[in-house]
Amino acid sequence: MKLYEYLGKQLFARYGIAIPKGQMVETPGEAAEAAAEYGEAVVKSQVLTGKRGKAGGIAFVSSPDQARQEAARLLAMEIQGLPVEKLLVEEKISIDQELYLAITVDGASRSPILLVSLDGGMEVEEVPAERMLRWPVNVNLGLQPYAIREICRRLGIGGGLQKQMLELVPRLYRLFRELDAELVEINPLALCGSGLIAADAKVTIDEDALYRHKELPRITEKTALELRAEELGLAFVELGGESAVMANGAGITMATLDMVQHYGGTPANFLDMGGGADLERTANALELLLATNPRAILINIFGGITRCDVVAEAFAQVKESRGVDLPVSFRLVGTNEEEGRAVLERMGISAFHSTEEAVRHAVEISLP
Repeated sequence: MKLYEYLGKQLFARYGIAIPKGQMVETPGEAAEAAAEYGEAVVKSQVLTGKRGKAGGIAFVSSPDQARQEAARLLAMEIQGLPVEKLLVEEKISIDQELYLAITVDGASRSPILLVSLDGGMEVEEVPAERMLRWPVNVNLGLQPYAIREICRRLGIGGGLQKQMLELVPRLYRLFRELDAELVEINPLALCGSGLIAADAKVTIDEDALYRHKELPRITEKTALELRAEELGLAFVELGGESAVMANGAGITMATLDMVQHYGGTPANFLDMGGGADLERTANALELLLATNPRAILINIFGGITRCDVVAEAFAQVKESRGVDLPVSFRLVGTNEEEGRAVLERMGISAFHSTEEAVRHAVEISLP
């Protein structure tokens, strides 16, 4: 579960990590009131994605009126398809140097790893590997002072900055461990006249551990349709393309999506209706397809425990009840295949035998 920046910073403050003065707002008027407290301020869109600066999602302001104008602009934006509904208004801080500090889980070693660099900021992804120090963390030992001193030595950090790192890093690691985080990231970690300040915050919590953290807010990135699919027990992801796709099995569904793109189409969704679906479950899955407002429908069924006639009958039921007039491409092979094909033929639909044929046809009928 990803947390918005303002929530991540609230957690940082709880663990004694310095953050700029700021407050979350939801209207231009609130932004103006907040900016009046700070004089020069920064207004930051709160979305669960990166690259906000490059997308124009961060604005520096020097007056309440300017804050109001910029807040109105930001609240009307979408960043990588995500609407901006909240803003963080903070005091503008004077930064002498931008560093990078993060703790995440290394999939190869299945243990935490500390990432530190003297090159923080928007282009951190471009930092050469030799300038990004990676320090595996022994979970039995944690991050002991000797390890932090060695990290600082390798980076050329000494004096007062090393002393601050000796205080900051253990606090960040304690947050990581106690809150079952998958990632805690400060980028940039700002070196200012007053010391190290977390100018940004990215915190991701392991969803499987949320039962241990009832105090944390529950935040979802799922769309309304994805939430509906979750209620129905269906694996569904919106993708925004032209061809609505349904198949029975995660592997066959992913392969179908790949083939749609291979032949020049754009999938509207991922929908795995699972095996052995009954008439009601199949009809619910088809309703989700229609809700994506596609140009065409692609249904790829390889029937094992899934019965082809049930899928066809569900399609006929939804088509009649909804008055569906969208072009459809069917691949129907397996259990009760002949019965399923007979149902489709009564509607004037011929099912393909191969996925390739069905996908090519779906792409053709989805073109404007």
